[in-house]
Amino acid sequence: MSELLEVIGLHTEIRTRRSIVKAVEGVSFSIRAGEAVGLVGESGSGKSMTGMSLMRLLPHGGSITGGSVKLNGRELTTLSDKEMREVRGHKIGMVYQDPMTALNPTMTIGEQVAEPIRVHLGLGKRASLERAAELLDLVGMPTPSQRLKDYPHQLSGGLRQRAVIAMALACEPDLLIADEPTTALDVSIQAQILGLLGDLIERLNMGLLLITHDMGVVADRTDRVMVMYAGQIVESSDTWTLFNHLKHPYAEALLESIPHMDMDHGDALYSIPGMPPDLSNPPTGCRFAPRCRYAKAQCREDEPTLEDDGDAHSYACFFPVNRVVGAPRRMASERAARVAPPTWRTPESDAAPQSPLLVVDHVVKEFPIRRGVFRRKVGAIQAVSDVSLEVSRGETFGLVGESGSGKTTLGRLIMALETPDAGSVTFDGVRLSNLKVRALRRKRREFQLMFQDPYASLDPRMRVHSILREPLASQGVGTKKEQNERIAQLLHEVGLSAAVVDLYPHQFSGGQRQRIGLARALMIEPRLIVADEPVSALDVSIRSQVLNMMKRIQSEHGLTYIVISHDLSVVRYLADRIGVLYLGKLVEVGPGDDVYQAPAHPYTAGLLASIPAPAPTKPRVRRPAALSGELPSASAPPSGCRFRTRCPRAQEICAEEEPQMRPFNESGHLAACHFPLETPLEIRSPVFMERTAR
Repeated sequence: MSELLEVIGLHTEIRTRRSIVKAVEGVSFSIRAGEAVGLVGESGSGKSMTGMSLMRLLPHGGSITGGSVKLNGRELTTLSDKEMREVRGHKIGMVYQDPMTALNPTMTIGEQVAEPIRVHLGLGKRASLERAAELLDLVGMPTPSQRLKDYPHQLSGGLRQRAVIAMALACEPDLLIADEPTTALDVSIQAQILGLLGDLIERLNMGLLLITHDMGVVADRTDRVMVMYAGQIVESSDTWTLFNHLKHPYAEALLESIPHMDMDHGDALYSIPGMPPDLSNPPTGCRFAPRCRYAKAQCREDEPTLEDDGDAHSYACFFPVNRVVGAPRRMASERAARVAPPTWRTPESDAAPQSPLLVVDHVVKEFPIRRGVFRRKVGAIQAVSDVSLEVSRGETFGLVGESGSGKTTLGRLIMALETPDAGSVTFDGVRLSNLKVRALRRKRREFQLMFQDPYASLDPRMRVHSILREPLASQGVGTKKEQNERIAQLLHEVGLSAAVVDLYPHQFSGGQRQRIGLARALMIEPRLIVADEPVSALDVSIRSQVLNMMKRIQSEHGLTYIVISHDLSVVRYLADRIGVLYLGKLVEVGPGDDVYQAPAHPYTAGLLASIPAPAPTKPRVRRPAALSGELPSASAPPSGCRFRTRCPRAQEICAEEEPQMRPFNESGHLAACHFPLETPLEIRSPVFMERTAR
């Protein structure tokens, strides 16, 4: 493979009114044609700024102050703006994190994919649209000729990301930069998009720079990995070597922060203490030293240089961790044993059985589709279809499934923010739909919601004190002095200083805002918290802090959680029992160990197989996507089993008859499938059938 991109000593600065931020400092790397290189690190480490520097798309005040960037031997840093515009889109393509903001909502998909073709290749309107249809077909867009006329809001998240990739590939660029291309996507769609990128690299012989904070993604989809911290590369090697012989404590900490499928969910995740440094005034010595559990005096005085160990493995550390193949996930080093994280258990987890706190009984929720001047109903979106489940006191119940499966709608029904069309939701023996408005308002003190986006859920015009006091004031709880004491107490519990009460939401990081959101949910002492994607928008290191905090607070307060997420590793770590939703139907439910270790439904098995594991193979093998195709429309779900259109085991009966829930063991593992992956209990145990018949 020939050298495609060569970056030597890149320095990028951003001048603000008060300081100069050294966003990228002395970064050097190369990418060969047909090679995928990963760039990993926390938010603020300089990953995205490195990618934007290559494109010369820096924010106001940003500039490249030193170093060289060569693409096929051509220096990019000295090109004029006009010359650089010819490079962008033509020689370098960019795939952005959020496809909705990357696409123009006023233009059709066809127009947006065809635009770079007309600009850079000079094709006419008809020819460019034909080429756009070919590109949409190349990236796996179903019925591409029809999608040309669709607008972005008419596509799912996965299809929008495919459209963005088609735009980036429009002129067959030599280099593709993908900046967090799958962060906002389901695990199944993520696997499809990553597989697509891998296939395109091989087919078109492009180079790929994959920017992400997900160590599992780079393990599965890259040839080489660079770990970035505080604007600098701190470790670099081929992917297998990095994960099996990593040296830098920061790379080790990132890997330990990931909840693994085989870990005991009673153990706390390792979380990196503190925050990344202010790059306008970086610390002396090693920039990671203030957060490093192995740091010594030399680390705080001298700055380590990036050195090659002679085997194309570079790292900048005075005291490397020397992790080896086969070492346990918690570090083999004796030094790490002295800082092992704590463990906790929910008090109710081992308690005797008792009546459930929450009962969802055959709940149905549909949303009408109306058209025309008179807004006549022409159909309905079947969001939740005949779902039943129970949640015990002190339990964590996980709801998983792809976007559009009905998870959030079911959460809103549990919170009484939506009224079921049929069935009932009973909380602590009280049927919520029977309550009057005032009684329901009082009852809502006992269950609260933790939102996915901690910034959008907090009023940007209110200070933290007002945000936290609002639920107490609206419910008439306590005097003003007692309310202030409660605020100070909860801020301490979620790990924030009492001094933050005078700050606004925009003055906090994402992890800090999520802590404020949890404090607000706890303010009136609820018994149940519905957490809707509580950590999906957070870095891996901040995510581990929030997950540990949720576990600790549940243990201390005896809370019950319902965790809604498409991240199965997070749900596996948090949840005692798990329910799998598909297109409004509960297709599998049971204890976490049973569902994850022996899934009975093919959909559950497909979701589990889609999880990118931080364990690369040698030689690297690209795994095909475990789940193919898109989720069918909820307005016209398939007959019989709703998963049959994507199921490899489907037969005629699946289209004719809807499968019913069947038990697979005596611990409550149930699944609805005609051809399950495990043997149902009634077939294995005649004694069980006799007992059930009686």
